[in-house]
Amino acid sequence: MYQRGLRDRDACMRNAIVTAKADWIRATLEPVILETIAGGATYGYDIARAIQVASDGRLLAQEGTLYPALHRLEKRGYLRATWKLSPEGRRRKHYALTAAGRRQLETVREEWASFSRAVNQILGTVHVGIVST
Repeated sequence: MYQRGLRDRDACMRNAIVTAKADWIRATLEPVILETIAGGATYGYDIARAIQVASDGRLLAQEGTLYPALHRLEKRGYLRATWKLSPEGRRRKHYALTAAGRRQLETVREEWASFSRAVNQILGTVHVGIVST
């Protein structure tokens, strides 16, 4: 009975970690997309791949979250979309930052810097790997 309780507890903890990571990704996906497009990625797969590479594989932008986020950012006026043909002859929707999108990215960078400083202050920079012990 004790072993089952430990397995149940471990499963709950794993689920909580996965949920927390999913929540963090959802909360940061739009700024990450804006930054990635500012860096030169322009269409869905290219954006997803750039996020994965820039994060050393720790962040994966899934189709089910990436495209709705792109559409939200476009609807808010932060992105402009145009259709272009790929080298294979398929249509791809390419995204570019608008002036409002560039302003939003600057705002988000400042907000993130302030927020992450506050969290690091609470957690301690030693714990987040900024300062070695």
